[in-house]
Amino acid sequence: MSPDIKDPIQSRVISAADREQLSAVFNRYAHHEHLGERYITPHEFLQDYLGYLRGDNIDPTTLDILSALVDLNKDQKITITEFINFESLLLASDSLYRIAFQLFDRHGQGFITFNDFQYIISATKQFKEFPFNFDSEFVSTHFGAKRQGKITYKEFTQILLDFIDEQTSQTFRKFDKGNVGYISLKNFEVILKELRQYQAAEFISTHLNDIVKLSCSTVSPNQISYPYFTAFLQVLSNIESMRKIYLAVREKKSHTYRSSIITKEEFLTEAQHFPRITPLQIDILFAMTHLLHKTHSGHDIDKEYIELNDFDLISANEHLLPYRLRSEIVDEHYKVEHQSILLKVLESGYRFALGSIAGAVGATAVYPIDLVKTRMQNQRSTSIVGERLYRNSIDCFKKVIRYEGVFGLYRGLIPQLVGVAPEKAIKLTVNDFIRDRLTLDDGTIPLWAEIMAGGCAGASQVTFTNPLEIVKIRLQVAGELQSVRRPAASEVVRELGLRGLYKGARACFLRDIPFSAIYFPAYSHTKKQFADEHGYNDPKSLFISGLLAGIPAAGLCTPADVVKTRLQVQARKGQTKYDGLIDAFKKIYAEEGWRALWKGAGARMLRSSPQFGFTLLTYELLQRSFNIDFQGRKLEGSKHVDQQQYSAKTRSSILHSTNPDHIGGFHLAEATFEGIETRFGLAFPKYKTSNSNESPSAIPPLTTLLGVPVPQLASPK
Repeated sequence: MSPDIKDPIQSRVISAADREQLSAVFNRYAHHEHLGERYITPHEFLQDYLGYLRGDNIDPTTLDILSALVDLNKDQKITITEFINFESLLLASDSLYRIAFQLFDRHGQGFITFNDFQYIISATKQFKEFPFNFDSEFVSTHFGAKRQGKITYKEFTQILLDFIDEQTSQTFRKFDKGNVGYISLKNFEVILKELRQYQAAEFISTHLNDIVKLSCSTVSPNQISYPYFTAFLQVLSNIESMRKIYLAVREKKSHTYRSSIITKEEFLTEAQHFPRITPLQIDILFAMTHLLHKTHSGHDIDKEYIELNDFDLISANEHLLPYRLRSEIVDEHYKVEHQSILLKVLESGYRFALGSIAGAVGATAVYPIDLVKTRMQNQRSTSIVGERLYRNSIDCFKKVIRYEGVFGLYRGLIPQLVGVAPEKAIKLTVNDFIRDRLTLDDGTIPLWAEIMAGGCAGASQVTFTNPLEIVKIRLQVAGELQSVRRPAASEVVRELGLRGLYKGARACFLRDIPFSAIYFPAYSHTKKQFADEHGYNDPKSLFISGLLAGIPAAGLCTPADVVKTRLQVQARKGQTKYDGLIDAFKKIYAEEGWRALWKGAGARMLRSSPQFGFTLLTYELLQRSFNIDFQGRKLEGSKHVDQQQYSAKTRSSILHSTNPDHIGGFHLAEATFEGIETRFGLAFPKYKTSNSNESPSAIPPLTTLLGVPVPQLASPK
């Protein structure tokens, strides 16, 4: 079954993996063979490959139902053909409905019988709480009086939506014991939270009573009429239509003046073009947004209005559906692909400026550690009288303060700041630039591309790093001997000359390229690990990520840093002189042993780790604060992007698998499984229950069942 994708942009961006790639992945997981053909069992596919439903206490019925989704032939053998077909199915334009159809088509016949329908519905969490009446007129109408009807795929797509409404209506009638057309507010809350919890955002559930009081026109606010009941549920089901009405009004207003605020009167006027939207639904919608704005401002607001961001806050998990993810990834890719040369230049300049500020902040924060590190690395182990000034890093720190004062810890800081601005700025800018260009069409970036981007960033900075380093180092060691006059930075530059400023450049390359190639990928992956359930990184997690990523990067590159320091420091009388990179390595090893190559490793890690922690923290917070859109890719883990609750990239990171074996359509597997519940409310119990009286609330929804971290939308702050 091939995906039906007609949009040339979308087909280019969200494309299936080629057969060779899929075959290689399949063979890594196919441990069985029958008649010369390898296969995976449905349980292995679900648990081992997709990583769902792992554990010893998984409900066997749920495991069988969900694993059968992929077993198209229903023979307990997933072959390479079925594997490829399912990957294509995930990319189909109507993948949500097709996957749901596979769920009900238990025997792979291409149609659904009443027994199939009854079996799946009876296994859901909702049925266990509110049993559906299979003897109802709804069933007779769709399956016939004798239940012999066979439902095709197209018919199924309509029946499934009708069933959701029928199930809710049946529950209303059960609560309306007196058949008076009303149920209590408490019973309405039960229906909303138990049967339609996949559509009700946290804010609506929390403020349900206040929403009803603002929008319900019945004599008693604690009595919910059937028309109000259906209108409220239709608002939750038609959020996307409401969004279109808002965008239509804003488009018309843009010809006169630009405003993100739409009044209730403007909205109601435009809604006349949408026959399924009623004034009662609009009353309910604006009651929700009124409470949102009241909560945000902290006081009551007279005027009723709505903003674009409000829809994300009241639409539960709608934004996580696979087609939304795909369209937003396509939109972002299209913007990047068509970014003008001017915007690219402006974006690079903008990042360069922010990187300069961030680099200066990071360098200043850790400069005393850097000074101690340099003096420890320059201290020779040979037995020259008076040579060993410091026993260790702490002793060095104390002696600098004792003999040179606190400001001695900042000797050489000014040239450091002059150079660190372009150094860190070009490193951050080049890394971001290359990462953007190597990012795949689906918004992910391979590890090799991250390493290459980091390595190029490290190489590009040496132009600024080497002159800066050699001047800084000579100023840092100048204070060691009290009898020697301490030169100014300008004197060091004149003495070295242009060629001398690049002495030790090869060692600088040897240090900075591996450092950045290790650091930036480690930072990116650590940041994802520390992101919250929304995929958002707060300042604390950003700093910790930068700190941890700097430890291996700084530590492993210490030998190159030692050699660079020795080459750049002017040798004193009696000290060994080095004639280049290789000669320095050989002589240090011969005279002082391997341990000498790791001198200052501790101080280097203590300096580089917090320095890059402060630098990246400042860089990302500055980008979030200014939030200038150059139509390029946005930072991961940034909640502010495009003034939405979640950016397209953040949304994709929530449900996009990080497993490198999840290629092509399998990137959308989690989002598609999530969509089965979000759109259709088909949730299944996860664990085997030993107690039949277990509370329904103890049974997690399908999102938890599948191991998918789904964020709860919070009210605006």
